[in-house]
Amino acid sequence: MIIILTSNATERNREDIVENLKARGFGIHLSQGVEKTIIGVIGALDEQKLEVAEQFEALPFVERCVPISQPYKLVGKSFKPEGTKINVRGVVIGGEQTVMMAGPCTVETEAQLMESALAVKKAGAHILRGGAYKPSTSPYSFHGHGVEALKMLAQARQETGMPVITEVMDARDLEVVCEYADILQIGTRNAQNYTLLREVGRCRTPVLLKRGMSSRIEEWLQAAEYIASNGNYDIMLCERGIRTFETYTRNTFDINAFPALKELSHLPVIADPSHGTGKASLVPAVTRAAFAAGADGAIVEVHPHPEKALKDGSQSLTPAAFEQLMQELRQIVPAVGRTL
Repeated sequence: MIIILTSNATERNREDIVENLKARGFGIHLSQGVEKTIIGVIGALDEQKLEVAEQFEALPFVERCVPISQPYKLVGKSFKPEGTKINVRGVVIGGEQTVMMAGPCTVETEAQLMESALAVKKAGAHILRGGAYKPSTSPYSFHGHGVEALKMLAQARQETGMPVITEVMDARDLEVVCEYADILQIGTRNAQNYTLLREVGRCRTPVLLKRGMSSRIEEWLQAAEYIASNGNYDIMLCERGIRTFETYTRNTFDINAFPALKELSHLPVIADPSHGTGKASLVPAVTRAAFAAGADGAIVEVHPHPEKALKDGSQSLTPAAFEQLMQELRQIVPAVGRTL
């Protein structure tokens, strides 16, 4: 359940409630908005919720108590109805401005990364993406340069000023990835790796959580709850397509997810049309559709020479195609009340 304090509640009032709840053995999570403070109460049984609500609603500084029946308490809409905004080195995700993350699927060489970074920066991208550790279905495929790639990403950030997002695949790599990255990406294969999700929750680096390839929306939100329940509230949800019977595209991009998540959660929602389609020719149209449906941003693969890419060249845009996409989005985004 959640306890909503009145706008004139003092810090002492809040501390009194927190101390009372902790003495009862409940877990506590605070959401402090501009006008109101919401206290999430974790671990209360159904029969305890009524008792807690009756006691605390009698206090003059408590507006109301709201029982929550969903299995995701902290990432649900009611915990932070005004929505979450995540500030990454001055780039705000979840606000009025939509955000574009772009760059190569995999960091191959310093020259390839810098050419990609400068091109997407020039076209208007806000955040640089690039894989240092790469999952692959085949054990014989390229799996990334690891720490050396992280160093290259940090250098590209220094030269372009763009924050960096990269994937973390293993809890054992988390410390070193956090040292270099501004956003941690959790890929579809790890979307229900609860050990990794807990560890990511204990750090304070923002997280982009991709949807599991066969995950229902509720399962996806519960995966986000693992992160939030361990203290990290800076979470973005990324729709990257789900596995269906269709074979023409790599995955089936779920456009329903954007308005659905806006109803269910306060977290920003990001589109990944590159993995959602697997075809560069389809990426621009699906990106436009995602922004029209309410996406707070997109993450797109861009490579200076897709035909030579070590990974996912078929779904990577050229710099020229990405620049064209950005021009198209600048016409579409204002129609839904946003900026780019």
